[in-house]
Amino acid sequence: MTQQEVSENRALADALAELTPEGTNRLSAGTFTDEIGLRFTEVTPDRVRGELVVTPRLLQMAGIVNGGVYCTVIESLASIGGAVWYNANGNVGTVVGVNNNTDFLRAVRSGTLHGEATPLHRGRLQQLWVVVLTDDEGRTISRGQVRLQNLPQRD
Repeated sequence: MTQQEVSENRALADALAELTPEGTNRLSAGTFTDEIGLRFTEVTPDRVRGELVVTPRLLQMAGIVNGGVYCTVIESLASIGGAVWYNANGNVGTVVGVNNNTDFLRAVRSGTLHGEATPLHRGRLQQLWVVVLTDDEGRTISRGQVRLQNLPQRD
């Protein structure tokens, strides 16, 4: 890896460590999370929150939110939290999801989904985050657990 590439990776790590909700939403422009309408409302190394307005394009034929939407929101919130924490602690690299276990607890047809991701474990090689999605009335509609692999920058 060239010195320029190392500097660019360090700059990216620094940017990830200081990510804001607005910055996260800007970086997500044009991605799948942007396509489904996920908006980040809080981004810290210890918690990530986001919201998603339910629209007809997110529904399955039965008229309820498709379970894949829940999985996407859960993995997205956990991954952002993991990346921010990893780079805020002096590491240079990224994190990737290696397991997403999502439970669907309540059907939703409309409204806004609210998600909150918090860490259970953060280690040298892996992290484990729990994400809870609630509806407008505060009822838990889905709960997920995401295992992340920490990938340090390669030389």
